[in-house]
This record gives sequence, C-alpha cells and structure tokens, in this order.
Amino acid sequence: MEANTRGTGRLPAAFLTPGSSSFIDFLADHQPELLPGRRGLPEGVMVEAPHGTTIVAAVFDGGVVIAGDRRATMGNVIAQRDMEKVFPADEFSAVGIAGTAGLAIEMVRLFQLELEHYEKIEGTTLSLEGKANRLTTMIRGNLGMAMQGLAVVPLFAGYDLDRGRGRIFNYDVTGGRSEERGFTATGSGSVFARGSMKKLFREDLTADQAVTMVVQALYDAADDDSATGGPDLARKIFPIVSLITEDGFRRLTEAEVTEVAVAITDERLARPNGPQAPLI
Repeated sequence: MEANTRGTGRLPAAFLTPGSSSFIDFLADHQPELLPGRRGLPEGVMVEAPHGTTIVAAVFDGGVVIAGDRRATMGNVIAQRDMEKVFPADEFSAVGIAGTAGLAIEMVRLFQLELEHYEKIEGTTLSLEGKANRLTTMIRGNLGMAMQGLAVVPLFAGYDLDRGRGRIFNYDVTGGRSEERGFTATGSGSVFARGSMKKLFREDLTADQAVTMVVQALYDAADDDSATGGPDLARKIFPIVSLITEDGFRRLTEAEVTEVAVAITDERLARPNGPQAPLI
C-alpha cells in the first residue's frame, strides 16, 4: 500500500476512506493481486495439485448437517489422508470444499473474512441468502483458474434465522448456484453419496439420524470412488461432521464421529452393501 506510512504506525489512507462493506471489493480496488482468481498460470502450463473430494449435506428437523471425507488426491496418488474440508463460515453457516485444495482453502478464508468485515461495517450479519450470493461472486471470480484446471466447487450450508430452518446451496465452477431440497453432495464421489442418501432421507430426520446418514453416504462414496476416503480405523481418521442449528455452528467431536463411523463399519461386516431402505 502507501510506502510513506510504513514504520509510522499509521494506517494507509485506503483503510480510512469510506467505501463498500465488501472486503473483496476493497481488495479488488487496492491490491487485486491478492485475490485468488487474479493469479494466472503461464500460458501452456498445467499444474497438478492436490484435490479435495466428496462433501455431503442434509437438512433435518431443526437444522442442517454438513460432512466431508478426509482424502486429497493428486492424479492417482493419495496426497493427504487427513485433510479438513468443512469449515465454519460464520456462527450460522459452513462451507465444504471440493476441487483444488490450496485455492479452496484460500477461498474459504477470504469468505470468512468477507462475512466478518461486512458485520463490522454494517453492524449486522448478512442474511443466509446474502452469504450464498457473496460466495457466488467469489467462485465466479475464480473462473479463469478453473478453466486452467484449478477449479473450486464448494457446498454451502447454514441455518436461516429468518425462516427458522436449515438450507443448502450447491455451486458449479462458473458460480452457478442452486438451492438443494433435503440433501446433496459435491465432488468426485457425489453421485454415489447422493444415491445413498436418496434411500435413507426422510423429512423428519433427527440430528443424530442425519449424522448417521451422511456418514453412511461417505462410506458408500468411498466404496465406489477411489478419490474418496472411507473411515480409516487403523489410523483413526474419520469424516469431519458439523451441525448448524438455531444455536449456531458445532463441529462434532472426534469421539462422537468415531462412535458413528465404527458402528457403521461393524454393521457393514454383516451387510456390505449398506442398510436396506424400508419397503412400503
């Protein structure tokens, strides 16, 4: 920023000038090179980077659950076995990331800062719809990188204080957004995860039942998709699972997720293809 303020303890004029409540707009005006989507690759260069895979989410009576497996892949190699892919966006929302891992994590951090900046400037929080729109703008800004193979495809979930229920938003690489009813998944194992949840979902699920369902879905995704990591009993690596209700965001403890994952694994010893959907 302004060199003449360095070492003086004074903020540059840019920080003292009234403007937009969007931190992304502030960066775009003053240091656009810090935005993830403004960094291009040299022409003709393809980068092989670690990718995060499957994220699932489902609404239940009183909120929404969002969960992710822990595997990151780079081509046909497992790049990381214990990656975290589900993060709180603010007190009442969360983001799960699939796609290029480094860019995705940077985008989540910028999104967290965007929501915090808005709240400080405006003195109130954005609506859940407003948060979803801000994330759309950020994904669209990364389109150039996505066209070079560095795509970020998040899943956004939160508790809508105005409507009194959980909501889920899915995105594509262009920033296209759709609100999902009931449940959804994104990432390489999403087709298998959605198929699993389709058998198990009900409108009146409790929080505990929803947690079991999404862990079942990740198990099924890992069973058919090599890029999705299932429960790793030997290394004690299990999915990240978070609940969002009117009380706010809560990440389940390692002990809570372990109990669910071990119970599902034990059940699969007797029924490898998963629980049967009830016949009506």
